[in-house]
Amino acid sequence: MASESAARVTLYGRAGCHLCEEARQVIARVCAETGDTWVEVDVDEDPALAARFDEEVPVTFVDGRQHDFWRVDEARLRAALAR
Repeated sequence: MASESAARVTLYGRAGCHLCEEARQVIARVCAETGDTWVEVDVDEDPALAARFDEEVPVTFVDGRQHDFWRVDEARLRAALAR
């Protein structure tokens, strides 16, 4: 994983979230194949992020823009990273 500012993909999630685990696996696999960087941020460590994303985690950003929430579609992620 990379620093948040250097990563192309940011996963906002929380510990103990099964959807976050699924998203993490998809993102890790796709980024390993494409060579893109990613980072994970625990929303519960920041009250503003927890308030913003509480009911939507996991939330995925690509290049600083919101891409998905709840589930990561592998094909959509690959397409976004190819741009």
